[in-house]
This record gives sequence, structure tokens and C-alpha cells, in this order.
Amino acid sequence: MRWDRFFEDIEDQLESEWEAERAALESEAERLRLSKLTLHERVAAMVGADASATLELIDGTALDAPVTALGADWLLVSPWQTRAGAALVPLTSVTAVRTPHAELLRTARPAGATAKAPVSRRATFGFAVRDLVRRRAGVSIHATSARVFSGTIDRAGADHLDLALHDPGAPRRRAEVSAYRIIPFASVAWIGIDAPIAV
Repeated sequence: MRWDRFFEDIEDQLESEWEAERAALESEAERLRLSKLTLHERVAAMVGADASATLELIDGTALDAPVTALGADWLLVSPWQTRAGAALVPLTSVTAVRTPHAELLRTARPAGATAKAPVSRRATFGFAVRDLVRRRAGVSIHATSARVFSGTIDRAGADHLDLALHDPGAPRRRAEVSAYRIIPFASVAWIGIDAPIAV
């Protein structure tokens, strides 16, 4: 009888050690997975999820709106609190994302076996700005210096844009344009778009 009890104790001890080792390996694997997780992937989990989040930006602005689209280095939030349009935000302008704890945990979970990311996820900030040129949309460029320039983007280069300054909401007509600015993309905290953008 004592030998049976002895072997049962050994089995229990081995099983407990194996369980502890397996838990340690799973924990290390999870830490390794999280170490490779990018902000882009976390934001991708918020797109179309009606996630409650507030983006805190480099110019001090806080945008409280759902993320509706994501590119290679930018995101689009819409609608936002001050206008009926949208906001185009370079990811480099995001200083923090305020979100409820449950949403924070959800975005950190591994993505399931989903279809390949849409082509739009590879579009750069320059590509998105050139789309605004094509649409002739009225915009407000919010600079990292906290200055705001309102007008219409005439051209977008590789790393900058040309802005015709005019009153917000006014059409871009030569007589309405008060000045022009060349603005480097690196100086753009975010772009407020006057009209809703379909994605």
C-alpha cells in the first residue's frame, strides 16, 4: 500500500512540474508575441469595430472618434466632434490612445485567421493627401506647432504639400485665396477634412 501511495505522489509531483513548465513556456511565448506587436496592428483591430478611443496628438488635440480607415502610416477618424467631416492623422502624430481596458486587451489579442489586409492598408500618407488634392476638398492643416491653416491642397509631393489659403468653407477660387504655403508632411499633426470621406 505504501508503495502505491509513493508512486502516486511522484506522479502528482511530475504532473505539477510539467504544468508549471508548460505555463512558463506559454507565458514566455505570449511575451515574445507581444514584443512584436506594432501600434499599426493595434489600430487595425479598432477599424470598423466602433471602438471607443480617443487619439491624443502631438499638437495637444484629442480626437474622440471611431477609426474608420487605416493606411500604411496614417489613419482616418470620422465623424468627429467639431465638424461633419473627417480627420486624416499620420501615425507619427499619435502620442497616446485613450481606450477602455477591455478594448485595450482586445487590440492586444492575436488576430484570427483573417483575409489579407486590404490594399488601402499599404497606401501611404502622401497617397491619402493626393486623394484630397483630387477631391478638391476643403481642409484645415493642423501643424505640429499648433498653428492651423485652412484652404485647399493644390499639390502633394513626396514629402510636402502646397496649400492655397482661404476662409474655411469657402470654395477655392483665385479671388478667395489669400496666400500659399508649402508644408512638409513632417510638420502635419493632422488634417481636418470639411466633407465626409467615403472609405
